[in-house]
Amino acid sequence: MIKEFEFFHGIVFARMLHSTRKQFSIRPFPTSDNASYVINDKVGIYIKYSSKRLTPWGFSFQKRHQDEILKMKNDLGEVFVLLVCNDDGVVGLNFSEVRSILDEVHEDIEWIRVERSRGQMYAVKGSDGKLGHKAGKDDFSTRIMDACNSRLSKSSILRWFQST
Repeated sequence: MIKEFEFFHGIVFARMLHSTRKQFSIRPFPTSDNASYVINDKVGIYIKYSSKRLTPWGFSFQKRHQDEILKMKNDLGEVFVLLVCNDDGVVGLNFSEVRSILDEVHEDIEWIRVERSRGQMYAVKGSDGKLGHKAGKDDFSTRIMDACNSRLSKSSILRWFQST
């Protein structure tokens, strides 16, 4: 039986392949969850999905999810959180953008909410703030590949997330 997460993760990889038209490698990031991958041994991606058919789409983040995102940032230098909004599109947020809506002090569970009016870009807000700009529909592939091609330094954030 095909698991639901496999469908939504497949959307991410198919979109990346077809939009960039470049060869890239994918490997799992060592974790107990099925949400983390490494692209070209350089950039982490953490995938969340909502199977809700219409806007707004909600995504919950437990402490362990946020800790994993931080670990990827520290180990790889850059990480993107990809929010698959059912069959509407994928929102890609880099670490800085995620941090602006889920800050370093958090509860056990936090959330990100994505909404989009017909023909518009995505508005994104989280437990701790609102993204200062609208996110493009499916521009995550280009952003990830650009990050893979840049010379990112691995600067440790150490303790981005703290329990309250």
